[in-house]
Amino acid sequence: MKRSACKKVLSLLLALAAAALSAILVVSACVVDIAAPRLLSAAQAAELKNVDCILVLGCQVLDDGTPSLMLRDRLDTAIALYEAGAAPKLLMSGDHSREDYDEVGAMKRYAMAAGVPSEDIFLDHAGFSTYESIYRAKALFGAEKILIVTQEYHLYRAVYIAQKLGLEAWGVPAEGPVYAGQSMREVREILARCKDVLTSTLQLPPAGLEGSFSLDGSGDVTDAWNAG
Repeated sequence: MKRSACKKVLSLLLALAAAALSAILVVSACVVDIAAPRLLSAAQAAELKNVDCILVLGCQVLDDGTPSLMLRDRLDTAIALYEAGAAPKLLMSGDHSREDYDEVGAMKRYAMAAGVPSEDIFLDHAGFSTYESIYRAKALFGAEKILIVTQEYHLYRAVYIAQKLGLEAWGVPAEGPVYAGQSMREVREILARCKDVLTSTLQLPPAGLEGSFSLDGSGDVTDAWNAG
């Protein structure tokens, strides 16, 4: 191939890459813009009426079975909202795909140690992704009006998905330090927003939707482990 032809091909590839990057950034910005008005302070969230539950999105649990710093910040925020009367139930959603790795069990133990009654804590053992956690909150637990707790960078996508799935949802950001590896999380989140624009538009059901639980009852019925 002649040098001039190579330059034209390279120029075309660069133009396509630039266009793709621009599209990704635009989609990400749109998700943020749509969800931003639904982000509240803890005080504002406590003023809402008839919220079904506080949905806490899971993340890493340490080898000793305790929540990571990021997860502790989410739990502390959710517990404070519960104590302020923002909602009568906590719904812990996370990865319990293996018997030896249990995000939701660690989350429940932490909340109980802080004084939340066991019966007010529901567990979704198959919250393997943000989309799945929110879909299952509606499909399995009958939630219609929810508060979502996670870090702010993640919260825009979570609230966006909830709105697309027909939930009346608000988000309260978990406050905390600058977490190790946060720059890479921010980059991945931009791509994840684009992915979940598609998933929340298609609204394909995740696996493991058999059965249902009433948030009006006791969360203890959800304690038993299952692989989703």
